[in-house]
Amino acid sequence: MAISALSYRLVLSKADAPILEPVTKLGGQPVWVDEPQWPLSTELGTPMMFLGQFRLPGEEVRMAYLFMTDDEEDHVDGTWESEQGENALIVQPGRVPSFITVTDDAEGPTMSEDLAVELVPASPAELEEGWDNRLGGSPTWVQGEEYPPGDWSFLLQLNDGGEFYGVNFGDAGVGYGFLSADGREGRFLWQCS
Repeated sequence: MAISALSYRLVLSKADAPILEPVTKLGGQPVWVDEPQWPLSTELGTPMMFLGQFRLPGEEVRMAYLFMTDDEEDHVDGTWESEQGENALIVQPGRVPSFITVTDDAEGPTMSEDLAVELVPASPAELEEGWDNRLGGSPTWVQGEEYPPGDWSFLLQLNDGGEFYGVNFGDAGVGYGFLSADGREGRFLWQCS
């Protein structure tokens, strides 16, 4: 199930300056809607790396903030699993998953400088075969359908990099973000070929 039937391709460009508005972006530092909730790696106890923030559908300003333990540097297992505590999709306003510990740090490690995102509407047919970055619609699975346990709606898909950033989702990997049925909690997982 998708949070939005509409699909948007995320077209990235380097931002001229830090993005300080609650809009969809990759890299930089989070623009918190509520008090900061920076997640810590379950294994290491250190701050996870900020990957990006995603504006949620609706009139109210709501955000999903994506983090992952920096696996390339720390060699931590489980960054691909939705409930292992080595990645986090924090929803504001919302609730922190029970297996995630957060600090009130507003800033921390990030995967890149701010990357501006243009949301370009795309038909499901345009996205069906691609592993491109997107919001809404349906996921394109690398290995096969793998929703987190329970009732979750697809929110976003993020590939492992390109011209402006790189993140360790394995070999040609793709990450997938989900929202709970009430839209107040997130999950993230990734697959690779």
